[in-house]
Amino acid sequence: MSFKNTFETYDWDTLEKEIYSYTTSDVKQILDKEKIGLEDFKALISPAAKPFLEEMAQRSHALTKKRFGNTIQMYVPMYLSNECQNICTYCGFSMTNKIPRRTLKDNEILKEVEFLKTKGYDHILLVTGEANKTVGVAYIKHAIALIREHFSNISIEVQPLDQDEYKQLIDAGLYAVLVYQETYHKATYKIHHPKGKKSNFDYRLDTPDRLGKAGIHKIGLGALFGLEDWRVDSFYTALHLKYLQKTYWKTKFSISFPRLRPHQGEVQPKVEITDFDLVQLICAYRLLDEDVELSISTRESENFRNNIIKLGINSISAESKTNPGGYAVDPKSLEQFEIADERNTEEIHQMIKSQGYEVVWKDWTNNWQ
Repeated sequence: MSFKNTFETYDWDTLEKEIYSYTTSDVKQILDKEKIGLEDFKALISPAAKPFLEEMAQRSHALTKKRFGNTIQMYVPMYLSNECQNICTYCGFSMTNKIPRRTLKDNEILKEVEFLKTKGYDHILLVTGEANKTVGVAYIKHAIALIREHFSNISIEVQPLDQDEYKQLIDAGLYAVLVYQETYHKATYKIHHPKGKKSNFDYRLDTPDRLGKAGIHKIGLGALFGLEDWRVDSFYTALHLKYLQKTYWKTKFSISFPRLRPHQGEVQPKVEITDFDLVQLICAYRLLDEDVELSISTRESENFRNNIIKLGINSISAESKTNPGGYAVDPKSLEQFEIADERNTEEIHQMIKSQGYEVVWKDWTNNWQ
């Protein structure tokens, strides 16, 4: 059994009709409930919920403060490689893009780490393209071993792996894995991933199950907004979350909200998700689950990130570079995508403090320390 069994009991077109059929009266009745469920979530992400955003935001703020207090966790991504064997229409690292490829060596990794430690980071996200021979399990395991004395929390966003491979990385000190389905619409997924290992929709869909069975501490989920209708993709993400929470109840979970950003490619969003829509979605997730970590990255603008802090988000990145060696080794190498919020770490830190929140640099320590 895996999430695929649950996934196949739902139909995209049927869900879309349901989500767009809700009325303001339906939403009002749902918001009168103390506990929000998956069916209710459909209504809260529907167009009919727009007039209730202020009420949803206040409730989201209260739930987040109750669970996480006045704290915001800060993390930073570190790109190790832009080598990739996949064709992804929306990604600057896609195999079809004629760009200089680079994979960091040990001394370069440590130079990047040295820079990030001066900024205060203790939570790091290692990112690579999907190139099994170049940046496969052996490379990632070695990178974790190389840096683990410097960070209390190491996460990765790399190619999906087998269960035993995840177990090797967990034993080496890995804490969390972020794996986004990109879109749960199978036909659209195939259009945007025509070649490479990533073209296997079902293998990617089952990745969180392999992670749960391997005993990972935290799994990050999400959809790339712009490829398909964000409302339907978000319901499938929530469905996936609830399945995983029930099946792997010892594991923690996070949700991210990436929107398509300018990159080395020409794909334009099929469906736009506005700032208003994204606030609605974030609040809906918090009402659905007060314990899940909600994370916002530097893909979003300064203004948006300043205003979303109090509405449900409890994890944020800063000063991100989306190119290998971007912090200290090779700042001019090609980015995976353009970031929107270019403020440095201290500026983000001060922004968070100015809103009455405390920045959390370290909230968990692995047993190898």
